[in-house]
Amino acid sequence: MVRRRPLTPSSSFPPKAPCFHNPPSAFRTPNESPHNLGYMMQRVTNHHTHKTTDVHRHGLRSRQLHLLPDGRNFQVEYAVKAVENGGTSIGIRCKDGVVLAVEKVVGSKLLKHSANKRIATVDRHLGVVYSGMVPDGRHFVDRARDEARAWRDTNKTPIPTADLASRMGGYMQAYTLYQSVRPFGITAIVGGFDSELELPVDGEVGYGPSVGAGGKAPDKKHGGPFLYMIEPSGLYWGYYGAATGKGRQAAKAELEKLDLGGAGALTLEQAVKEAARIIYLAHDDNKDKEFELEMSWISASDGPTKGKHQEVPKALREEAERLAKKSMESDDEDDDKKDDDKMEE
Repeated sequence: MVRRRPLTPSSSFPPKAPCFHNPPSAFRTPNESPHNLGYMMQRVTNHHTHKTTDVHRHGLRSRQLHLLPDGRNFQVEYAVKAVENGGTSIGIRCKDGVVLAVEKVVGSKLLKHSANKRIATVDRHLGVVYSGMVPDGRHFVDRARDEARAWRDTNKTPIPTADLASRMGGYMQAYTLYQSVRPFGITAIVGGFDSELELPVDGEVGYGPSVGAGGKAPDKKHGGPFLYMIEPSGLYWGYYGAATGKGRQAAKAELEKLDLGGAGALTLEQAVKEAARIIYLAHDDNKDKEFELEMSWISASDGPTKGKHQEVPKALREEAERLAKKSMESDDEDDDKKDDDKMEE
């Protein structure tokens, strides 16, 4: 701390503030150039004592308000890295519903089985799965539930999946704009089934004219399954199949092999089995750690879940896991056979 001398007639008034300027090139190392946003050195000159000292200050990597000349935001990129360290999550949109699945890595044998859920219900017809930092994911779910409840309070109807994705995308994007906060360290997959039926208004009492809520053309199809993925930057897109987390690349490659958007779209039960197989395949690169497979699904009002987001029944999930393990074993045998053939050649 620099002590200030008392003002004298010879001293200037008002006193000059300390002067900050960039150091000459001789004081810089290659990692401390003005173009590097890491730790940088500055020289501080006090005009009262005429002493110059070298100090380090933390650079712009930790600040939200600065973009690089090429348009990058380091904090958002760091958030994406946090997502890549989490378990693999996928979502599959099929012709009669949506399936969500996540690879929940077991970090300790003391953890209670089937606890610490990664898939959450936002509204009766909406579910969310996320990869990345678990506390951030729980806060995301709480906020999504608030948005769904606020929509019901205002409009007296369930929130459409697209509107929830839009609101949560804007909420996550706001966390990239201010210096006092940081981006969410998660990527979330939102799945829902908007009812194709004319639903009653919440709190409706008695009967009125049977004209419905209006706004629906009789010759068009309304409602159906929807799937959105929201990234840490707030960017969101609609998908037929979405994957995030550590095994994102392998899962995405397998999803692209499925005819999700064509005429041969999967049924819910087929999607459950494919989701289990993809999660086991994505976990193949992380064999040294145990994991639990968590799955949920949403169907139409005439489907197995009656339009509600629910966990996949235990019997169906175990059957899907058995088939996934069998598929992995057969793939390993094929790889061993190919290796033997190469050795013989």
